[in-house]
Amino acid sequence: MTNPTPTADHAQQSGVLLTETAAKEIHRIIQEQELDPAKVRLRVGVKGGGCSGFSYLLDLTESQKDTDETFDRHGITVICDPKSLLYLNGVTIDFRDELMGRGFVFNNPNATSTCGCGSSFQA
Repeated sequence: MTNPTPTADHAQQSGVLLTETAAKEIHRIIQEQELDPAKVRLRVGVKGGGCSGFSYLLDLTESQKDTDETFDRHGITVICDPKSLLYLNGVTIDFRDELMGRGFVFNNPNATSTCGCGSSFQA
């Protein structure tokens, strides 16, 4: 299991961070869906809604806007629109595969509270 808490190196980085475990799962999904790894990007964002005010968005896409911020993490190109980045700067995305479930987990230092399911937050 990876440590979702950013290390000293991660603490100095800004943007959207991925653990190595999350990056491996994204690589697996890209391969499973037969996508072109040279073209595909992981779009990370937020939208209004969810039980705490904002919901996290993850999407594999080949489209990118000129205004998107780009981060290279463990061989994955992560993109985020500027408005979402206001809420996601410094977030670490991990992947857990445990008895109680599997999925991506967000460790967001900007969230003042999160819901029980972990898929939404309040800033």
